[in-house]
Amino acid sequence: MAVAAGRILSNHLLKNSLRNCVASGLPGLTKVCNQLKTINVHNSRCEQLRYETTTTVREAVPQANAQLEEYGKMCAEVLPKYIQRAEVTQFGELELLIHPSGVIPVATFLKDHHNGQFLNLSDIAGIDIPAKTNRFEIVYNLLSLRYNARIRLRTYTDELSPIDSLCSVFIAANWYEREIWDMYGVYFSNHPDLRRILTDYGFEGHPQRKDFPLSGYVEMRYDEDVKRVVAEPLELAQEFRKFELGSEWEQFPAHRNREVKVRQVSPGESFKQVAKEGEDK
Repeated sequence: MAVAAGRILSNHLLKNSLRNCVASGLPGLTKVCNQLKTINVHNSRCEQLRYETTTTVREAVPQANAQLEEYGKMCAEVLPKYIQRAEVTQFGELELLIHPSGVIPVATFLKDHHNGQFLNLSDIAGIDIPAKTNRFEIVYNLLSLRYNARIRLRTYTDELSPIDSLCSVFIAANWYEREIWDMYGVYFSNHPDLRRILTDYGFEGHPQRKDFPLSGYVEMRYDEDVKRVVAEPLELAQEFRKFELGSEWEQFPAHRNREVKVRQVSPGESFKQVAKEGEDK
């Protein structure tokens, strides 16, 4: 017991435990043994965590995925006019692809239905894919605290077609939709206060669109004359340069078509003689 205790406890703690054991007899010995068992279990767990090399990817739960599939099918059967597809992703998350006109009916159903109770709107995200006809995709992430479940609603639109605002169903959608309008230019009809939220007053364009330049169109600076921040057209200090990845020396025209003459050295010549001839030329 002293050897096992010496691996776990310090010398001071070991001396105190043995002194208490001798003074109190068998009950003290039992107490020390229980303490050693607890410490051994804790140390074995620490060793497992120390040498654990597995990844932290969440394992698939077939039973949970089956329940999500059943719930997705039920939603699609109840609202076939709006829900176009229901699927479970590889990470075990339920997604509903809905028509743009079905944002409010589907969200209201998921919020009020007893088997769902998705009362929280966690986030609204936007995606821009210019190659598609409906280039913008709006993603709604809903959370159900009652069943500890999440669901994702995905819809689509273009630059001109508006989407119904979800503020009447989730009050948290107010600022999320303002951010989508500011970054992507997607208009939400019946929004109580649809204005920019991240960019400055008078900003033109939508920064998260793929066709928006990374440098922007204007730059901000503080003007000492007017004593305020002013916006001016963007001026790049260095003009745009196109680099070719063939060779870094190809960027210089003087070295592009330069001919290099190679002279063979005879066995009788020394390096100094060849170098002197080069300097003379």
